[in-house]
Amino acid sequence: MKRINYEKSLELRATYDVVVAGSGPAGICAAVAAAREGARVALVERYGVVGGNLTAGYVGPILGMVGKGTMRDEIVALLGVPENDMIGETGRAHDVEQAKYKLAEFVCHPNIDVYLQCTVCDTLKEGDAVTGIVVAGGEGTFALGAKTTIDATGDGLVAYLAGVTTEKGRDDGLMQPVTLEFTIDGVDESRGVICIGDVDDVQLNGERFLDYCKRCADEGKLPAHLAAVRLHPTVRAGQRQVNTTQANGVDMTKVEQIYPADLELRRQIQLLLKFLRENVPGYEECRCTSSGTTTGVRETRRVMGDYVITAEEMAAGCRFEDVVVHRAEFIVDIHNPAGAGQAEEHIQYCDPYDLPYRCFTPRGVENLYVAGRCISGTHRAHASYRVMSICMAMGEAVGIAAAMCAERGCTPRTLDVAALQQRMAAKGIELFD
Repeated sequence: MKRINYEKSLELRATYDVVVAGSGPAGICAAVAAAREGARVALVERYGVVGGNLTAGYVGPILGMVGKGTMRDEIVALLGVPENDMIGETGRAHDVEQAKYKLAEFVCHPNIDVYLQCTVCDTLKEGDAVTGIVVAGGEGTFALGAKTTIDATGDGLVAYLAGVTTEKGRDDGLMQPVTLEFTIDGVDESRGVICIGDVDDVQLNGERFLDYCKRCADEGKLPAHLAAVRLHPTVRAGQRQVNTTQANGVDMTKVEQIYPADLELRRQIQLLLKFLRENVPGYEECRCTSSGTTTGVRETRRVMGDYVITAEEMAAGCRFEDVVVHRAEFIVDIHNPAGAGQAEEHIQYCDPYDLPYRCFTPRGVENLYVAGRCISGTHRAHASYRVMSICMAMGEAVGIAAAMCAERGCTPRTLDVAALQQRMAAKGIELFD
């Protein structure tokens, strides 16, 4: 591989108490939580809209649960789902177009500067300390300084650029498949089936719907890897959020793989529409009204931190003295990297578990937190905590922590975790049984 040397003087545009890279579910909560604590915050987002998978990724519903009192509850209410029809409990997806506005308002805070259409391309370091990030925007590259940086990119990009050890996928290197979610309307609610996931036993004409879809795939009516057809209701009658398209063997940190995956997934949308119209009662008149602006990515890098949590601990409902996310709950949901449906024959259920502070502090660097699906855990553990409810609680926790670091003049590794827990508890966040 040919290499060149490149050197350039950059403008240090501003220095903040907290810089948050990525404005997905974890990033927006981190930024707002830090700002509410009085920190001056920069929120950097590569797309032209905040929200990540809540908006640009078109992912719904908001899966998973966490303990009481977190921003997860606030955002669910903000997105307008009735209290008796909570997103994470019934599988009902939010209105993505409304979310684009609602979440833009959510991060509109006097302590937050939002940098849209700006991509992180490097980090600033002094020794082992991350002191900010380098950003590419419409005027070229510039730097943002930070007392503490939060990597909420999903891909662990800031940590990776800072030289932190990362892992990808399972032992053979394969990662969960990527998906492009889309919304359809024209569904007859009196006949149109709802299927909220691989654990759903909903029936169609006396047969389990997912078994019917598998049979259709065996008969050639669907590609084999699209046999798990997931059809979520939305807040609007006659709509479904479709979580079925799938591209295997894709590493979305490799730029050369992104376009072929996107093209394949968009082709699959057309195949699925044809299948639904011709084979599923109530879907005869369905049409695609919208789809993700970006591919939905389940798995890329996991940033190795001071503690690596395992799925076995989570299945047992683990508790930690340094807990900052309490009673997280979701199945170990490993979409098959090499085929359709689930990767494991039996789905692993988890008792409500804790995530310790040490999972958010990357090894070998200072002044850096991670939040979201890139935190420190195993491949199987990641398959549970990667969902949006849990990521929101992660972001809120490290946002408060980062603000406290600025306030106290300490680093994430030297922050008094008991003091952080007290601050969180004072806000009504449940941390202990």
